[in-house]
Amino acid sequence: MKTWHYALMVFLGGCSLGILSTFVKLAYAAGYSMSEVTGSQVLVGTIIIWIVSFFIEKKKLHVLQTLKIVLAGIPMGLTGLLYYQSLQTLEASLAIICLFQFIWIGTLIEWIFYKKRPSSSKIISIVTLLSGSVLAAGFLGESIKSISWQGATWGIFSAFTFSIFIFLSGVIGKEIPAIQKSVLLSTGGLLITFILFPPLFLVNLPTIVGIAPYGLILGVFGVVLPPLLFSIGMPHVGPGLGTILTASELPVAVIMSAIVLSEHISMYQWAGVALILGGIVVGNRKPLKS
Repeated sequence: MKTWHYALMVFLGGCSLGILSTFVKLAYAAGYSMSEVTGSQVLVGTIIIWIVSFFIEKKKLHVLQTLKIVLAGIPMGLTGLLYYQSLQTLEASLAIICLFQFIWIGTLIEWIFYKKRPSSSKIISIVTLLSGSVLAAGFLGESIKSISWQGATWGIFSAFTFSIFIFLSGVIGKEIPAIQKSVLLSTGGLLITFILFPPLFLVNLPTIVGIAPYGLILGVFGVVLPPLLFSIGMPHVGPGLGTILTASELPVAVIMSAIVLSEHISMYQWAGVALILGGIVVGNRKPLKS
């Protein structure tokens, strides 16, 4: 595959994550708790990816290799928990700005571990992306005093765990088939979620039936697709460029809120979406050319 194919995989992984906040808000509005929403997401998603894995050829792994990949899935599970916690007290537009800080955190991680100083074009790209995120989320119209700082703190924590997950998905298990790797990553996310929030909702049939549609959508776009797409593309594009590509999450979140939730999107927000897309292009121009 050419470089742009791998970049497209990571880009689409970010798009998948952008869908989540809209359906999480819908699930909250329907009366379901955070533990029910996250539990149904990881359970349905993990079951789906395990079923798919039965139809592919798998590589024999040592116990240590398996354990490393399962542990690498823990930050993925924590990201969902922390982000959904922030959505309980923050508007979706503000929560995603907090999560969006993974853009510069990912570049910082790459600098620390690879001693790879960000290029001027990457710095320009990050500044453009962050500026666009402020506009796209409608942050300029918010009153600082109305912000839940507790929710913002959870959102920032989710940015750190997401950055760690992106980094680990690019450096661990490069030689392992993508679906097999995704199964183990998803299992790690499932374990940490159920350890912190035991799935008590599984004993209540009406809750299972009601939460199932949300669990299916969130499971596919939050558990199945991102690890799979990141497992394929991230080792080839690197965590620094990978975090820039996953910036596709925010424009998708804005567009979904307009289509599904019928939220009004101002010209400032559309300008922010355009800035983010421009920032992604700037960040990928040289790598894709080479």
